[in-house]
Amino acid sequence: MPTLTKLKGNDVALAGNQVNVGDKAPIVTLPNKGLENITIGGASDKAQLIIAVPSLDTPVCAMETTKFNNEAASVEGAKVAVVSMDLPFAMGRFCSTEGIENLETLSDFRDSEFCIKYGTLIAEGALRGLSARAVFVVNKEGIVTYKEIVPEITAEPDYTSALEALKAAAK
Repeated sequence: MPTLTKLKGNDVALAGNQVNVGDKAPIVTLPNKGLENITIGGASDKAQLIIAVPSLDTPVCAMETTKFNNEAASVEGAKVAVVSMDLPFAMGRFCSTEGIENLETLSDFRDSEFCIKYGTLIAEGALRGLSARAVFVVNKEGIVTYKEIVPEITAEPDYTSALEALKAAAK
């Protein structure tokens, strides 16, 4: 049975491999706004907060990215990445306009590798081909310690729980 989320109250199936708490976080290399390849997932010298959003060009995604940019930056020993299907050039404009400097914006536009490996690819409906809204925390050993597939794509994630999980993973 596929994992489901909702879009304006209607069920939406997600495709890809489901990553759960306790699993090894898949390693994915994606371009950032400057077209430099950045690797996320797997073991690292820092805990990782990986945020998946449908598009930075929506009010909820913009608000979520700005909030994590401001709040997660204070977590010592952590790095933060936001993944979407937006083109790197659009991400660059967004970061410039919104003052996003404390996290990486990464594009999954080439082959949906992140969405497939983490199970966030929207498989049907109006947003088919984009990512569902999701949050993953990965500890330094590369293990997923927190996961939230936001139940309603148009809603914000549980910031408090995600940030607490990131602080715990960064210790």
